[in-house]
Amino acid sequence: MGIEADLVIRGGAVIDGTGREPFHADIAVKDGRISAVGDVPGRGREEIDARGHVVTPGFVDVHTHYDGQAVWDSHLAPSALHGVTTAVMGNCGVGFAPVRAGDHDTLIELMEGVEDIPGPVLHQGLEFRWESFAEYLDVLDAKPRDVDICALVPHAAMRVYTMGKRALALEPANQGDIAAMRAIVADAVRAGAFGFSTSRTISHKTLKGDFTPTLRAQEDELTGIALGMRDVGAGFLELVSDWNEPDPATEFALVRRVVEQSGRPVLFSLTARHDRTEAWRELLALSNEAAAAGLPIRPVFPPRPIGILLGLQGSQNPFSGAPSYKAIAHLPLADRVAAMRDPAVRARILSEDRVTGSTFPLITRLSFSRMFPFSDPPNYAPERESSIAAAAAREGRSPEEVAYDMLLADEGMGFIFAALTNYADFTLGASAELLRHPNTIVGLSDGGAHVGFISDGSFPTFLLAYWGRDRREGTVPLPELVRRQTSDTARAVGLTDRGVLAPGMKADINVIDFDALALERPAMVWDLPAGGRRLLQGARGYVATINGGQVTYRNGEATGALPGRLVRSEAA
Repeated sequence: MGIEADLVIRGGAVIDGTGREPFHADIAVKDGRISAVGDVPGRGREEIDARGHVVTPGFVDVHTHYDGQAVWDSHLAPSALHGVTTAVMGNCGVGFAPVRAGDHDTLIELMEGVEDIPGPVLHQGLEFRWESFAEYLDVLDAKPRDVDICALVPHAAMRVYTMGKRALALEPANQGDIAAMRAIVADAVRAGAFGFSTSRTISHKTLKGDFTPTLRAQEDELTGIALGMRDVGAGFLELVSDWNEPDPATEFALVRRVVEQSGRPVLFSLTARHDRTEAWRELLALSNEAAAAGLPIRPVFPPRPIGILLGLQGSQNPFSGAPSYKAIAHLPLADRVAAMRDPAVRARILSEDRVTGSTFPLITRLSFSRMFPFSDPPNYAPERESSIAAAAAREGRSPEEVAYDMLLADEGMGFIFAALTNYADFTLGASAELLRHPNTIVGLSDGGAHVGFISDGSFPTFLLAYWGRDRREGTVPLPELVRRQTSDTARAVGLTDRGVLAPGMKADINVIDFDALALERPAMVWDLPAGGRRLLQGARGYVATINGGQVTYRNGEATGALPGRLVRSEAA
């Protein structure tokens, strides 16, 4: 029989993204779409032997920050290395459009502070060949990639575009401002935006310490912007908040009213904070109540601790704010290590205030009791007894001394893993409970952001390997884990043509050697514009990743195929 398909994947255990049990089948692909699932007798122009492997839809990551990288880079690592074939970017209210010529630096400074993407990288990588959001989408549309991207309108950029310096001063929007932003978001969704994002957390600041312009946006402003999406009949709101204005229930009630008036869905970030240990349970209950009432308000949670990698190679370490460390921070790594081994330098750094001078807004939320040596292979659920605080108690030393010596180990190449959230009781119990609730969404990888101290773009791989195979306390069925980051995430953001392996669907597919699936240790690479550095973490076990019927990665290596494109919303 002759060639009847562009690609045939033979004999794999198909986990189709719906949650149903695996079944063995061939998958045929023609013209970028799945043409058959079952017994495929005809030959494919290209064939993949998937016997002994699982075959899943490509993963859809709803929370990334590739707004800058997507302009200059065709390879959206780290997400592309972890089976992601569609990424939603523009979260947390930060991004680069709409923008006036005089505000380029403002948006860069905000992205630098909030998402730890260095200013020189953005200045060189972004050409700002746009003003409106529609023009920004056109620039994105012109570049081929290995991953499809969907874009959200960032509230901070839109607010600065509309209000100028009043936005930076956190002034309330007047009715004229709100009407303008309503029109901007409506036009953007018509052009292809998937919605808009906003931030209400004091953790989001520039490196100068200025809060994000959206921090104190009032209810009428959020409602007006959401009504712009209602005007078009498409789009969702993505939200991150501290949930303390003045308490979780009051803040959630505001969000609920916005949804009731606009009819548009909301996705909000939900983490188990270590200082307010029960707030996440209250928010989970409130979102479940809203869902029961037919209101689409869904929490997005991480499958492991959101972890900071503190090290001399990265942008943050426990002593980054100490004056004597700042004095040598510019030195090459080897010279810095040599200086830090000098007893006099060591004594000065250990004696100094390391918090007041820090540019890291979350420094006060980091505790030595939840800092751990970062092992190889990576361990994201370390035992309490392995913490720096526990080691210090055993050794009769201060936690600062233990941390200092950890930084110098391996000639300064190692990292300290600091669990920022979701590890209050030194277990992944919060993530386990959130996985049991059908209204929750797995996400918050922040792919493309926090390039100097977070490597959570590997969440999709961790979700399958840890929760589906390695967890000592019991695993979650693999079909459910696959559904969680394919059809569930796709439908949550309005994507109906992917996330399920069925005829007619977009041929975004992963072939995975599940037994071999594992995370590699993150490494620092210098491959950003202006010689910028970033943490990259690869994975083993991805036999092939396929986007639109073209193999983009084989065994973790890029093939050179760039079928990924900008996806425009249904309103476009």
